[in-house]
Amino acid sequence: MAPRCSGAAIGSGLTLGGVLRAGISDYCRTHRLPLHHGKVLRAVMNCRTAALGGHHYRCSNCSKEHFVPHACRNRHCPTCQGINSLDWLEKQCDLLLSIPYFHLVFTLPHELNPLIQQNQAKLYDLLFKAASATLLEFGHNRFNAQIGVTAVLHTWSQTLLDHYHLHCIVTGGGLCLDGSWKSVRPHWLFPVRALSLVFRGKFRDGLLTLFDAGGLKFHGQISTLAEPKEFGRLVRSACRPKWTVYAKRPFVGPEQVLAYLSRYTHRVGISNRRILALDAAARTVTFEYKDYADHASKKKMTLGLDEFIRRFRLHILPLRFVKIRHFGMISNRNRRTRIAVARTALNAVPPVDTERKLKTPAEKSETSLECPHCRQPKLVLIGVSHGPQWTPHPYSFDSS
Repeated sequence: MAPRCSGAAIGSGLTLGGVLRAGISDYCRTHRLPLHHGKVLRAVMNCRTAALGGHHYRCSNCSKEHFVPHACRNRHCPTCQGINSLDWLEKQCDLLLSIPYFHLVFTLPHELNPLIQQNQAKLYDLLFKAASATLLEFGHNRFNAQIGVTAVLHTWSQTLLDHYHLHCIVTGGGLCLDGSWKSVRPHWLFPVRALSLVFRGKFRDGLLTLFDAGGLKFHGQISTLAEPKEFGRLVRSACRPKWTVYAKRPFVGPEQVLAYLSRYTHRVGISNRRILALDAAARTVTFEYKDYADHASKKKMTLGLDEFIRRFRLHILPLRFVKIRHFGMISNRNRRTRIAVARTALNAVPPVDTERKLKTPAEKSETSLECPHCRQPKLVLIGVSHGPQWTPHPYSFDSS
C-alpha cells in the first residue's frame, strides 16, 4: 500500500526535524536523555528522509521516477499529524450527533508546573479525572442526564513553555436513564465560575491523596516539597486564586466539531510552518508565535538550539500515555449502543459523510497515483526501501 501524504509541503521549508538535526549532537554532549525521549527525537529527525526508506515509483506515461520517503508517524512529529488525525477522525464520525457542542478549556496554575514536570503521567491523569468528573457532575445535577465529553491534553504555550490545559468538547445535552434526550440551550451550558470552583477542589483533593499515598516524586529544586508542611504551602498558594475555566463559542453542529478536532486533537507544541529561520553557525532558531497578552498579535522569538530542544522535550508525553479521552455517554464501553439510543431519541441519522468530509486533496491525489512530473495518474510501484539498519546515536540515552 502506498504511503499517505500528510498534506505538508515536504522540502518547501524548515521542519522541526531539520532543527533537531542541527542541534542534537551538541545538545547530547551536555544532556543525558531518557531512552523514550531519544526515540521520539530520533523518529522526528528521520521523518521523511532516506533514513526511514520509502516507496519508489515510475510513471508509465513520462518514465520519470519518483521517491516518496516514509513518515515516522510519531505522535510528536508535526509533519505526521495530518496522517494521524485523519486516521483518528475516521473512527470518531459515527459518534457525532446533530446537536450543539460546547468547547471548554480547563487550565492548571503555573505554580504547579515544576511539580507536574516531575510527575507527568500521574498529574496529567489527575487533570483528566478532575475536569471530566466536574463536567459529568454538572450534567447529572442540572439535567439529570449523562453528557458526553471528549478531552484533549495540551501542555504548551505559544513559546513552547509549559502551560498545562485540557480542551473539552461537550455535548449540548445528555442521555437520560429512560432513553430520552435532554436538550440544553444552544448558547449556554454551565456557569464557568462554578465549574472553576469544583474543578479546583477535585484537583486539589486528588493532589493531596497522591501525596499522602507517597505517589509523587520530588527531585532537585523541588525536593523540599517532600515535607508535608512545604507541600501544603504549595497547594494552598496554588489554590488561593481562581482557576481558569474558559468557555469558547459553541459549535453549531457536527461538521464544525470535525473541523475543530482535525486541527487540535493531534497538534504538537510547534508546527513546521511556524519555524521561520535556522542559523546553524550561531546555533539559533527563530519561530513565530501569537502573543495573547497583546491581542493575539503575531511576533517572532529567537532561541538557542539547546533551549529550543529543552522546551520541545517538555511536551514529550509519557510512554503509552493516552492524550485524547472520552467520558460519559461517549466513554469507550458500550458507547455505540448509547449513541444509537441517543439518535433514536433525537430521531436522527449519522450526520457526517465520512468519505466527503475526511478525504484531503493530498489523499485523493495519492489514491489516483498521480505523477508529480506530468500530472497523469500513471505511477507504478517499482520497489520499497526500508532505510539503513538502525544504529545507536553517538551520544547515549538513558535506559530510564
